[in-house]
Amino acid sequence: MRTTTGWHAVAGTLRQAPVQRRELRPDDLAVRVDYCGVCHTDLHAVRAGDTPLVPGHEFTGVVTATGSAVTDFAAGDAVAVGNIVDSCGTCAMCLAGQENFCHDFPTLTYGGTDRHDGSTTLGGYSREYVVRDRFAYPLPAGLGPAGAAPLMCAGITVWEPLHSLGAGPGTRVAVAGLGGLGHLAVKFAVALGAETTVISRSADKAGDARRLGAADLLDSTDPARMADARGRFDILIDTISAPHDLGAYLRLVALDGTLSHLGHLGPVTVETLDLLVGRKKLSSAGSGGRPATAAMLAFCAAHGITADVEVLPSAGVNDALERLARGDVRYRFVLDLSDLD
Repeated sequence: MRTTTGWHAVAGTLRQAPVQRRELRPDDLAVRVDYCGVCHTDLHAVRAGDTPLVPGHEFTGVVTATGSAVTDFAAGDAVAVGNIVDSCGTCAMCLAGQENFCHDFPTLTYGGTDRHDGSTTLGGYSREYVVRDRFAYPLPAGLGPAGAAPLMCAGITVWEPLHSLGAGPGTRVAVAGLGGLGHLAVKFAVALGAETTVISRSADKAGDARRLGAADLLDSTDPARMADARGRFDILIDTISAPHDLGAYLRLVALDGTLSHLGHLGPVTVETLDLLVGRKKLSSAGSGGRPATAAMLAFCAAHGITADVEVLPSAGVNDALERLARGDVRYRFVLDLSDLD
């Protein structure tokens, strides 16, 4: 076994302790983790008391060693890793390049089950990660590694629906919620050429919305403005992380338009009439397969897109989680793992 250092969840808080990694298999990479994003999923897992748990599933770093069969990476290569580190590789979804929907369920970066030895995967809040080479991605030159880390979860989560729904010139896109997912959805929609609007209950975010490239901010607490916007948007990307009424947002969707519900993964109630009137569609998405992830990174490199981040030493991880719970971040915390050396 290889021993590194990381942050383990113990009774709802994170404590520094050794982390055991497997010895490299023929198709493995050892990656020195430099930057790891802090996702709402991490907060929920820590507070749920899951064990064993080392969180972190969106990170960038540098390859330090390779298995005997690896040909596409070498020591010194900059790489990015997301929230999926393996899949069956043989089901219809995997063969279609949608490993995120693997029928046998993808192996998650933490809290998953290793397909070879049955061990529980431990995440990127650590100085080293061992990953199958197929699920590591070259980090394009020009993308800052700290700002690129959240692309591997928050970024790909919003990229998939925007791309699959055809966001681009001539389309009107709304992004509900301006947080970790939402601000990247705005950047992507604008770069794709769509007319982009932010929907938020915080009118004071109008300046941020414009800075990110949005043409407008629609205040969801203003009944008159919401009524005026009825049927306005071809695509509505819903990144709101708390339970909320989908009807109010479906009414903003245009004829044959789609609301993609991403932020809150709990049960939802939908009135059929909110879909019926206008032939509207309700969809969702989660993470992305290998082709889409590689395409997203190439798009980000071409358009200079990274997340807006606040970088903290990893020793500040508990403070980051507390602030995340309060919504005190614009728009993604990223941990600098170099203090674990």
